[in-house]
Amino acid sequence: MLRISKLSDYGTIMLAYMAEDPEALHSAAELAQSLQLGQATVSKILKALAKHSLLTAFRGASGGYALARPAEEISLAEVIDALEEQPFGLTECSSHEGNCAQEVSCVMRANWMRINDIVRQALEDVTLADMIRPPVPRRGTTQFKGVPVTVRSSSGNPS
Repeated sequence: MLRISKLSDYGTIMLAYMAEDPEALHSAAELAQSLQLGQATVSKILKALAKHSLLTAFRGASGGYALARPAEEISLAEVIDALEEQPFGLTECSSHEGNCAQEVSCVMRANWMRINDIVRQALEDVTLADMIRPPVPRRGTTQFKGVPVTVRSSSGNPS
């Protein structure tokens, strides 16, 4: 199963909350209480996001954190890269070379790399600003439980 970590999920939720009021400074305590997350987890995420220049930290009694750039300029790929323990990759060999003994003779590696590149590009194309807006169905899509899905005919072509 392909899944991002809870830290990436929570980090995206925190950034989306902050993007709703981009001029405000947000403390770890406020974010933890507002989003019902543990304060230690929130603090860890805030530090990682600041370390990767997605947030700016302001010290002092009235300090806090703010988005370092407009939400339209922060991609989900950047958020995930900042919060995951390793480089983005669907498989070990698509995130770093040399981790698999079968890598040299693997017939699947090139296809996993292709799929990895497509998913990576999709994450780069979605910004934090996109995440705080309701999704707009694209042509050839329908809604399934509120999520846009492409409708395909039996021939495999979108209908």
